[in-house]
Amino acid sequence: MPKKFYFLIFLIIIIFGIFLERVINISYGKHEYYLDKYRAINNVYIMGNSAPRGRILDINGKVIVDNRGVNTILYHKKNGITTKEEIEIAKTLSKMTNYEYGYKEERLKDYYLLLYDTSNLVTEEELELVKERKLTKEDIVNLKKERIRDEDLSKMSEEEKHSSYFYYLMNEGYIYDNKILLKDIDDSLYAKILEADLPGILGELTWERVYPYGESLRSVLGVVSTSLPKEKNYLLEEGYSLNDKIGISGLEEYYEDYLKGEKAVYKLENNNLILTKKAQKGNDLVLEIDMDVQVKVEDIIKEQLVNSEKMANTKYYRESYALVSEPLTGAIKAIAGVRKITNGKNMSFQDVSINVIKNAYTVGSAVKGASMTVGYKYGAIDIGSKITDGCVKLYNVPAKCSYSRLGTLNDLKALALSSNYYQFIVALRVAGYNYYYNMKAPVTEEDFQKYRETFKYFGLGDKTGIDLPNETVGLKGEKVASDLLLNLAIGQYDLYTPVELLQYINTVASGGVRYKLNLMHNIIKDDEVIKQAEITELSKLDIDSKYIARIQEGFREVVKSGTGYWYLNPKVMGAGKTGTSESYIDSDYNGTLDAYVLSNTFIMYAPYDNPKYSIVVISPNTSDLESKNKSRAPINRLIARNINDFLFSSP
Repeated sequence: MPKKFYFLIFLIIIIFGIFLERVINISYGKHEYYLDKYRAINNVYIMGNSAPRGRILDINGKVIVDNRGVNTILYHKKNGITTKEEIEIAKTLSKMTNYEYGYKEERLKDYYLLLYDTSNLVTEEELELVKERKLTKEDIVNLKKERIRDEDLSKMSEEEKHSSYFYYLMNEGYIYDNKILLKDIDDSLYAKILEADLPGILGELTWERVYPYGESLRSVLGVVSTSLPKEKNYLLEEGYSLNDKIGISGLEEYYEDYLKGEKAVYKLENNNLILTKKAQKGNDLVLEIDMDVQVKVEDIIKEQLVNSEKMANTKYYRESYALVSEPLTGAIKAIAGVRKITNGKNMSFQDVSINVIKNAYTVGSAVKGASMTVGYKYGAIDIGSKITDGCVKLYNVPAKCSYSRLGTLNDLKALALSSNYYQFIVALRVAGYNYYYNMKAPVTEEDFQKYRETFKYFGLGDKTGIDLPNETVGLKGEKVASDLLLNLAIGQYDLYTPVELLQYINTVASGGVRYKLNLMHNIIKDDEVIKQAEITELSKLDIDSKYIARIQEGFREVVKSGTGYWYLNPKVMGAGKTGTSESYIDSDYNGTLDAYVLSNTFIMYAPYDNPKYSIVVISPNTSDLESKNKSRAPINRLIARNINDFLFSSP
């Protein structure tokens, strides 16, 4: 025989041998592997309704957010179940709950169509139009609903009406989802329903958030939604369900990936759900927040909100903000925002702490440490530079002055006594001008940028990196004009958030290093730390350290003998800066700026030589500047003083 024939026979034997080896391997060697694949394809697994989220604790282990298990009745639609059977289940649940759960009138017509013969509500001609495809079945349903009269609905029994509530819930959403029918019911009713063994009815312990400290810090802690928001539907691809609990704001949103638990998994066998994997609790989030400090700061603000009702000229004052941090790490120990709600003689309080990252304010002279840095950086002044206080009068612009004539000031005294004039002269020099009366001083965007770029090194006008979603960066003025440059230098043009001010004072305290702000201390899984906060340097001031030391010295003079003298106990070796600002507000929220008000700011750190705490206090709209009464309520000073007394009198 030819060689080609033998070669062909040999090739066939090899191919057959390979095929036989594969068959044996699949049948015996990898039998279980492929069987598991088959089972995975053909088995149906269903996720439980919820799993306990991780707790949120303070730095001392005190629980701020916890979970509470609640008895929940769910419905899972079985294959082949009929509408009639579902109606009977709904009626049974209505009886068991003594018709406690109300129905919606607008849904009764839909339910009526299921319960009663309504063929007489449409004509034969209309049914013929369906056959001719001139009307759809949906059109026929709508015609019937339009023709159901109120007197028809009145014939429905109470049992029928109330059972519509459960029937609607049983058929809402996707067919394969577990539908929540009853929640947070007592043990007796829970057991009674489960013992009835109704088709598709399940019982499960679901989890809700509880807050041992009430409303304290609530807006920063955030909200957990009971269903997936539409704008987050992309999470469906990551394994979420439409009825999943998910953090949608605050820390709950920011740390969602850590806090969320793993839901129980059930296997569907013969229309029964078999538990295959228990629910797993999420990881615990430990904050830098000290709840003893947090609660005390909130109480101090509330006290002044109450006292302000007895003070003159405070009709527009509604809220204050206060933050406490460690300036050399960026760790936040308290983050408080409290608003008073008055209804006649009654007063209540609302937590608005989240506004510290969202709302921006005109903070006034508090920025002058950063402004002085601009002067040093661009050679407009140097250490010890003296200027005699007065007023600046530019062409076509009203005179701009300090709050009083302060005499001849060096850079330290200019900060201590908060001279506006000193900063005006510095700003003009930065723009390339030596001041004289009624001068024209056209400035450029570049002049504004010199200030704003330096301010950003302190955190003013930039994100702080705080671990909260949707942080804003204040508000930057858009116009370029000489008088507005002067306003920028004294904190009367751009607006800044409270957390930006906190990062600013921390940067001064640290000697020019800007650290990221953080609320998280660590994250714990089963007593093991899986994530630890790190001290993160964001930037460093690019000027000689002697100038930073000079600003620190000026801030020390502010509280030793200047405008901040009464803000803390003289025994506390602190440093800081006051700020007052004037602005127009929309007092009645009708879209019109109708009130001219004074707002107050105070920033500080202490001790001066080894900073332990930094504090920011902002109280918007403390006084009405258009009132005939010229008194100014010392609200911000009292809040700052009381916080200082608490922090530095404690052991």
